[in-house]
Amino acid sequence: MAGPGVRFVQRVSSTRTFAKVAPHVVPALDRAVHRLTRGRYLLSARMLPGVILTSTGARSGRPRRTPLACMPEEGGRSWLLVGSNFGRTGHPAWTHNLLARPAASISWKGRDIPVTARLLAGEERAEAWAALLEFWPPYATYQARVTRQIRLFRLTETS
Repeated sequence: MAGPGVRFVQRVSSTRTFAKVAPHVVPALDRAVHRLTRGRYLLSARMLPGVILTSTGARSGRPRRTPLACMPEEGGRSWLLVGSNFGRTGHPAWTHNLLARPAASISWKGRDIPVTARLLAGEERAEAWAALLEFWPPYATYQARVTRQIRLFRLTETS
């Protein structure tokens, strides 16, 4: 059960003001903390687990580093990523990159891990979405705010 601090953050993160401000502030802070701690910490991971996703730009072909919240799955070799874009109308750029080039890597707790991304659909997506809503209820607010279906990806560690 979530404590009062977590519930407060969930309420704040569900507001439209947060959706306007957070995309400009949270990633910049996460990148700085990640760099300063040599990959060991993300500021936003104080509330939610997080990774730094390194994907290949769909158009540019260049590496793109994006701090993201994630839901680690049992077994420790896969993670769910949610393309919520803080409840804004468009899909986030990193989702386009993974659709075009699913081979990527994540920085997870100071380790660089090669992964393959797969967009979830159908029953598999529905099961993952239910687990994500239990994990972080504000995702329901983000989905209610937009007409697009929020993209869900499962990242699986590659050997």
